[in-house]
Amino acid sequence: MTWENFYLICFLVGFALSLLALVSGMHIPHLHVPHVHVPHVHVGHGGGEGAPVFNFATLAAFLAWFGGTGYLLTRFSSVWLLLGLGIAIAAGFVGAAIVFLFLAKVLMRNDEDLDPADYEMVGVLGRLSLPIRKGGTGEIVFTQAGTRHSVGARSEDGAEISKGVEVVVTRFEKGIAYVRPWTELAGEEN
Repeated sequence: MTWENFYLICFLVGFALSLLALVSGMHIPHLHVPHVHVPHVHVGHGGGEGAPVFNFATLAAFLAWFGGTGYLLTRFSSVWLLLGLGIAIAAGFVGAAIVFLFLAKVLMRNDEDLDPADYEMVGVLGRLSLPIRKGGTGEIVFTQAGTRHSVGARSEDGAEISKGVEVVVTRFEKGIAYVRPWTELAGEEN
């Protein structure tokens, strides 16, 4: 077997594996090599799991770039054998790095951490979509974390509150928001 054929086989196998990874949606099982520690680099923030550096896609990209570069160097230039091998290996690492960065920064990008304070109900300002009758239950509509929500609501003091009134949640128990009209709370502060 010549070096040209070796590089060509590496390119074809790498290209076929890359196509397999693309078609299968990157759901290829992890490659487990016994007695070899494979480091994982976690990219992103928030403590979520990132993409491992050595995975199916980066291995396939390495083989394709290594084989393609090596084949082109042996076929169309008179580069010294070891220099060509070094250039092919470097090109393989560049290809694998590009695929890894795409995986880590685009496909497996972590979202922001959830902060419990962002979902705290006490202090939420909303509007009654259903009135609260005396001692009864109505419904409050509010926006939290960029989405619209609604929840059952009762008056804090048991009084009646009309539909459309802006209210503030003073406590939240068992899925029910206890509210007071915003005008009352604003008047107390002044």
